[in-house]
Amino acid sequence: MRALTVLATGPLALVQDLGRPGNGHLGVPPSGALDQPSLRLANRLVGNPESAAGIEMVLGGLSVRAEASCTVAITGPQVRVSPGGSHTPVHLKAGDVLTVGSPDTGLRCYLAVSGGVAVEPELGSRATDVLSGIGPAPLSTGDVLPLGSPSGLPVGADELPPVRALADLVIPVVPGPRDDWFDDATAQLAAGRWKVSPESNRVGVRLIGTALRRVPSYQDVELASEGLVTGAIQVRPNGLPVVFLADHPTTGGYPVIAVVAPQALPLLGQARPGVRVHFRPMG
Repeated sequence: MRALTVLATGPLALVQDLGRPGNGHLGVPPSGALDQPSLRLANRLVGNPESAAGIEMVLGGLSVRAEASCTVAITGPQVRVSPGGSHTPVHLKAGDVLTVGSPDTGLRCYLAVSGGVAVEPELGSRATDVLSGIGPAPLSTGDVLPLGSPSGLPVGADELPPVRALADLVIPVVPGPRDDWFDDATAQLAAGRWKVSPESNRVGVRLIGTALRRVPSYQDVELASEGLVTGAIQVRPNGLPVVFLADHPTTGGYPVIAVVAPQALPLLGQARPGVRVHFRPMG
């Protein structure tokens, strides 16, 4: 049987693919890998389509046993992998155990395996959504993950290097739709200084630091719930922002001051608690 048996999960390990976008009308967020370039790279390295499901792990610590011959690759930040190494295809024969260490920087590593993780899809995706509970449960020791049939040849090189996780992030944002609720929102966003809170998760990156000020006319105004997109920066009543990630709620009742440019979202998906965040308003 083509399968992986989970021997250890580390702090958190989830099955993820590129998500299930387009279901907001059902109240279902897009979900999927928070660092999609890293998952896409891992899949290319083992010969999979980029959309194949793999494993997203927080701070490494994953250990799996191959129940059949397969090729695996680990991407994300540079990390110790035995046997082999990260960011390169590694062949496993039946009975071999793959162990992933903890990265020195960054937060999330990705495991791809030839054929992809072939758990049953829900709404067209195998991604785990921690907010709604759709998709497979977080991995546990003893889980057996079925694998699909290999469809391509592993490759030994690619154009993307390991993720370079920074201690200071400059995040481009587009102001709106509720920037008029704030006193000179663009200037406040540019001048503010924040750090990633330990309370952050796949739903959103909570930030601690500069409190954003509303204009007096909106000081105590309630906002009816409205739609949210991935990357929306919602400002809580205490003035502190939350950047919504892939498992975000599809509606919210706090004003959204700006939206993160899509290309910057993987940086936030790799941001550990304490990483400094600066916003760069665009347009």
